[in-house]
Amino acid sequence: MSTAISQTAYNYKVVRQFAVMTVIWGVIGMLLGVFIAAQLVWPELNLGLEWTSFGRLRPLHTNAVIFAFGGCALMATSFYVVQRTSQARLISDSLAAFVFWGWQLVIVLAVITLPMGYTGSKEYAELEWPIDVLITIVWVAYAVVFFGTVVKRKTKHIYVGNWFYGAFILVTAMLHIVNSAAMPVSLFKSYSMYSGATDAMIQWWYGHNAVGFFLTTGFLGMMYYFVPKQAERPIYSYRLSIVHFWALITLYIWAGPHHLHYTALPDWAQSLGMAMSLILLAPSWGGMINGMMSLSGAWHKLRTDPILRFLVVSLAFYGMSTFEGPMMAIKTVNALSHYTDWTIGHVHAGALGWVAMISIGALYHMIPKVYGREQMHSIALINLHFWLATIGTVLYISSMWVNGITQGLMWRAINEDGTLTYSFVEALEASHPGFVVRMIGGMFFVTGMLLMAYNTYRTVRAAKPAEYEAASQIPAGVAH
Repeated sequence: MSTAISQTAYNYKVVRQFAVMTVIWGVIGMLLGVFIAAQLVWPELNLGLEWTSFGRLRPLHTNAVIFAFGGCALMATSFYVVQRTSQARLISDSLAAFVFWGWQLVIVLAVITLPMGYTGSKEYAELEWPIDVLITIVWVAYAVVFFGTVVKRKTKHIYVGNWFYGAFILVTAMLHIVNSAAMPVSLFKSYSMYSGATDAMIQWWYGHNAVGFFLTTGFLGMMYYFVPKQAERPIYSYRLSIVHFWALITLYIWAGPHHLHYTALPDWAQSLGMAMSLILLAPSWGGMINGMMSLSGAWHKLRTDPILRFLVVSLAFYGMSTFEGPMMAIKTVNALSHYTDWTIGHVHAGALGWVAMISIGALYHMIPKVYGREQMHSIALINLHFWLATIGTVLYISSMWVNGITQGLMWRAINEDGTLTYSFVEALEASHPGFVVRMIGGMFFVTGMLLMAYNTYRTVRAAKPAEYEAASQIPAGVAH
């Protein structure tokens, strides 16, 4: 590429790389999820090996879908959106390349170390200290590229989507550094800097805000760009989007203690987490309503546009899971739901219904544009993918709701003499049909991801290098 072109073109190379890896890691992470779901149906699938046991593969699954699939989706779309809305190229191509390759290295190291049993034993933060250090370095580079591009923007205004991406980047850095503070005792072993209830509190301050900022705020940045773009309508209320932003980032950070009801955590901290979780319903639904109402005058497009369908249904699942979360934070509800499969169902209502669907819709919108194509290879395959993903998600979460309530009721049932009515094994046997349905739902979802991988492959293969460059030109004076 000549110097003249590079000064007037977006850096779509890193966007293309992250977009393709999002699809690849999505397939891998979700196949792993189906495999460990099958292990709960047929325990023999642990294969009698420590490396393939549920306990080793489950954290690998969560890391793969959150940080590999979700992380790559966030990085792909944030680099795309910040350039388009700022009308400026990324501040540093070499630093952007470092972010891509550094993040892939983090993921590969997770794939190696977690099955080997090297773990810090913290939910969503299992990776050992050398990898945590690498994550910090890569994340700082990511922040420099993103905020540096915002600073050099050609437009006066900072689009609201970039506020959400920016908050996700800053708060994730803070959460990671505080929660991962550890005392190394060897290259692959460390112990948390905190102990007892303090360690639990910091872990769930991190854990819930990994959901709140990594898996919500970042993806809301995605929603605020791709929903209006695909619907070809302005965002319903820009004022509401700003209120939504400040309310969300002010309240979310306090909700973590609801993971620790009925534990050694002080009661006032549990009650604070519950209260903040209930208040959090308002900004969450404010964002969902803002996205939905942006379809005013464009609802008819849902009949013919499966990409828009992905985006809108993701908002419906976002609304549902952000109602369910505050409800489950109420202590009396939590007494029934905690430690049961209901929690697993809730997590996947957000993970599959919200995070995966908004990412899939955004990628289907974005991939043709960064490869210089009019559209994806096959709209029919996108349509089929939509139905597979929707049916898979519904099967998954409904089976886990039934299992969770069954488990909660069986565990608390007592005889007249005060002894337990059911043994734990009896509750497990009652859960088996739900495990089967959950596995089938996961198979539906991952089949859709395989179709997406094929569709992406055909789209990429049909593109030509000259069209890549034409796609990355910055139109003079055109707002995005």
